[in-house]
Amino acid sequence: MKIKEIIVVEGKDDTVAVKRAVHADTIETNGSAISKSTLEQIAHAQKKRGVIVFTDPDYPGRRIRAIIEEHVPAVKHAFLAKEKTIAKNGKGLGIEHAADEDIRDALSAVYTTIQNGEAPEITMEDLIEAALVAHPRAKMRRTRLGEMLQIGYTNGKQLQKRLHMFGITKQQFIEAVIALNQEEHE
Repeated sequence: MKIKEIIVVEGKDDTVAVKRAVHADTIETNGSAISKSTLEQIAHAQKKRGVIVFTDPDYPGRRIRAIIEEHVPAVKHAFLAKEKTIAKNGKGLGIEHAADEDIRDALSAVYTTIQNGEAPEITMEDLIEAALVAHPRAKMRRTRLGEMLQIGYTNGKQLQKRLHMFGITKQQFIEAVIALNQEEHE
């Protein structure tokens, strides 16, 4: 699998894991304190070939995504579920611990964010009705929904924004909620 876009990862170990799974070029942020020169390099890469942000499913990874999104709008995003990034010894979390197949799956389900424009299709009432906010099992359900839609985990306040940002349609949302409900009843 050859990736046209340049993949932004957090460090050298992530680059090794990505290159083991696919043919791709990477840019390393070297942590969440992204330098101005790294942001400029990402902006240049976006203009030339496009960029896929592929960071760890933890707070620093989400912070890196937000910084890049703010400085280089319209980048693409790939996500891996937290349990697919846990080290074999259980001590550590990151893209570098993911299986090659999981990396390929995440990179084949890339999302491009939608810039401000039309109103979101999915309302806060929809989220409440689907037990994704204001419900005792909401966090667990949001985690699973993020995996199913491959948009990553988000808290209740940010879920509607994330669904809109990644262009998830009301129909895709409904289908994912139905599948989530079926999983819970098995």
